[in-house]
Amino acid sequence: MNKKKVANIIIRHLIATCGCALYALGVELFLSPNNLASSGITGIGLILENYGILSTGYWIIIFNIPLFVLGFVFLGKGLMVSTIYSTVISSLFMELFSFLFGGSCLDILPLTSNSLIAAVAAGILFGLGLGLVFRAHSSTGGTDIIVKILRKKFRYLETGEIAFAVNVIIVTLGAIFIQTTELVAEMTQVERWIYSVISLATETFTFDYVLYGSNSAKLVYIIPGGCDVETMCRHIMTEVNTGATFLNGKGAYTNTDKEVIMCVCRKAAFPKLKDIVKKEDPKAFMIVTSAKDIYGVGYQDPNADEL
Repeated sequence: MNKKKVANIIIRHLIATCGCALYALGVELFLSPNNLASSGITGIGLILENYGILSTGYWIIIFNIPLFVLGFVFLGKGLMVSTIYSTVISSLFMELFSFLFGGSCLDILPLTSNSLIAAVAAGILFGLGLGLVFRAHSSTGGTDIIVKILRKKFRYLETGEIAFAVNVIIVTLGAIFIQTTELVAEMTQVERWIYSVISLATETFTFDYVLYGSNSAKLVYIIPGGCDVETMCRHIMTEVNTGATFLNGKGAYTNTDKEVIMCVCRKAAFPKLKDIVKKEDPKAFMIVTSAKDIYGVGYQDPNADEL
């Protein structure tokens, strides 16, 4: 194994470890102290912990054993080894943070008694953590394994969409069975469910942004109004630092042939592209739309594993 490959493995595991820490902080600082339901196996663990049956970290490991077997069959050895690592690390972090913040060392819980703030904060930490873990080509086990299996089967669905559908069921169970304590104001089951869904929605949005957000860009079609198309295209390629393609077009009204420029650019670079078009050809017609998934040089590697 060469040094570059070893370094890549180390970096991936460091990213996954940071993600596990953020995920565990979301549970121990915001969800558990405020009696809010969580998603995935963590949510089931919180329900059982609420009734005094072991702690969440232990339940995560127990429930994951049969799911690991399923993962080895459908996802392969490589992914499952990193998943076992992330699952164990996230469980250990939960036990550590529970010890540190639960009164044994620092008696700081709950950080907030505002359920809405707790729900949003937990969702952000969950989304950031899981996004980093998935970017490291790993998962935290549990329903993540189920989600990855379903993602391989239903490739037209995004990971966040599948996870949201699966986790709404678990969150609903948590809202029904988790009991409130003297640490937080009494909540009805409906209120707890609403706050838990808000947390889940925040998690899904953050997760998808971390996982896919950097790949989004603008797809631009430029129909010239009479300028030198090649000059405009040269300015776009050199000043915006993006490629471009000429498409053969024909005006339906004028019945004249013309060349259409098609290009993709990052959102941050789009204002510059717009200024170039405006300067070179004020009469140009532009069609701008969002391009979420782009494969090729400078964007996503078409041969990379789907996240």
